[in-house]
Amino acid sequence: MVDVRDKKTLPPYVSYRTFRNFIDGLETGIPDRIDRSYWGDRYSGSSGTQLMTALRFLGLVDSTGIPTTRMRQLVSAKGAQRSEILKQIGHTAFDFLSERSFDPRGATYSQLEEAFYNNYQVTGDVARKCIKFFISLENDAGVPLSPFIMKKTKTIRASTGRKKTTARAIPGTKGNSIAQQSESAMPVPATWYEMVLTKFPTFDPAWSEDVKLKWFEAFDTLLKKGSPSHSDG
Repeated sequence: MVDVRDKKTLPPYVSYRTFRNFIDGLETGIPDRIDRSYWGDRYSGSSGTQLMTALRFLGLVDSTGIPTTRMRQLVSAKGAQRSEILKQIGHTAFDFLSERSFDPRGATYSQLEEAFYNNYQVTGDVARKCIKFFISLENDAGVPLSPFIMKKTKTIRASTGRKKTTARAIPGTKGNSIAQQSESAMPVPATWYEMVLTKFPTFDPAWSEDVKLKWFEAFDTLLKKGSPSHSDG
């Protein structure tokens, strides 16, 4: 497997909701190449460029926009299996998570800022957006983060946003109906996959590329053995 992140690139700073909605939209079909002709009708030039930056950084497309195996796994996964894949994507993409000097469970917000600056040389508003995306990704993956980080950032999760919409909607309105549909569409943990994942070896970012490739191939085989519809409800 070729590492599509040989060079350090700018971390994702697009809205996490935009990223998540894009991934969900691929469930209807993944194109052979993700380029402007595919997303141009839905996103502005700047938003589309930011989205492509995120996809490349996370290893979901290569330098030419070709979807990777990891992208296909993420799109087809549901519930617990999607959370597990997101967790591995985050730990592989954000190098500082593998450093012993940084513990996301006890770090302060300033330490997180320093990690982004030291690794990616981002500051100011760009750094704030990068950190916001990172925190949203980790939350979506079910990764516990330091309460000092969470208290400082007042993170807005995509799922929290949907719940607020439901709470504010007037009964009987279209807004309430849409919010209820969004809640019902929220992924439900798949018990069968959770049981299997406890037996599956934990992904280690320190592995060689060959071992990583074998891990993802084995994980892909696991996904294919169980129909996603079993966990999708």
